[in-house]
Amino acid sequence: MGQKILLKLKPFIKALFLCVLVLVLTLAPSQDALARRGGGRIGGGSFRAPRTYSPPRGGAPRGGTRGPGGGIGFPFLFPFFGIGGGFGGLFTIILVIAIANFLINAFRNSGIGEDDGTPRRSNKVSVAKVQVGLLAEARELQKELTQLGRTADTGTASGRSKVLQEASLALLRNPQYWVYGAAENQQAALESAEARFNQLALEERSKFSSETLSNVDSQIEQSKSDSLPTSELSVQEQMEQDTRQYIIVTLLVGAEGKIELPSINSSDDLKQALQTIAGLGSDRLLALELLWSPQAENETLTSDDIFAEYPHLKLV
Repeated sequence: MGQKILLKLKPFIKALFLCVLVLVLTLAPSQDALARRGGGRIGGGSFRAPRTYSPPRGGAPRGGTRGPGGGIGFPFLFPFFGIGGGFGGLFTIILVIAIANFLINAFRNSGIGEDDGTPRRSNKVSVAKVQVGLLAEARELQKELTQLGRTADTGTASGRSKVLQEASLALLRNPQYWVYGAAENQQAALESAEARFNQLALEERSKFSSETLSNVDSQIEQSKSDSLPTSELSVQEQMEQDTRQYIIVTLLVGAEGKIELPSINSSDDLKQALQTIAGLGSDRLLALELLWSPQAENETLTSDDIFAEYPHLKLV
């Protein structure tokens, strides 16, 4: 008897299940979109552009003169063997020439005393990321980053270095708003480091609903935020949100050589990480991504947003 009833209800149960599934799939993307906010982006640079040069040493290497081809001329050796002074013989001359050629080639291959102006760069490149979660009361910092995005010169290495310093200083000047922090760094060969840098940049950018302000390689774009203006929120909603609103700032760099960043467990660790990354000069800085969300002043991130999109952040 019970089995017959179950068979009769089976089509109804199946239809109900399908309706619930469709409803879940329909609503899930909308809820995810509502959790996202627009973001700002400043950056540029290239892992393939030549960076550093060795300064000319000037003069000839110690112990001899440079020949027409950039090597060591024969007068360096001949006086010691007395060529032209009684130590003749065809075999001796050939032997001396062979030794001289060997020494010249060895000296050239060592690179000592030579500088042809060819760009030189480190074999290893570091990719480092520092993130800071601030209370939404840090509106002035948010405005400062927006102004930086509108005016920064990101088309040159010196301009990008200045952006990195200005953003780091803005964060260092506002420790009273720090709530969360995180840092990571790794060192790899050039190609691997570039791939890792791009991966981290895309991960952070994908957390934005849109990039409402972008300044990359001096190409500035700004769009209007599509979020609900703060003035249209109810007073109760604003009061509820005021207790759990945040701004996230991300500094991502690719630089020659090694970067040592501490594990973030306190505000002192975060301060050290920001100071370290701010100290990178334009001669080492290859690429930069400065990202912050939200960029629009009428938006903030909630605690739920932080837990969903930035679960690796630690309280400081």
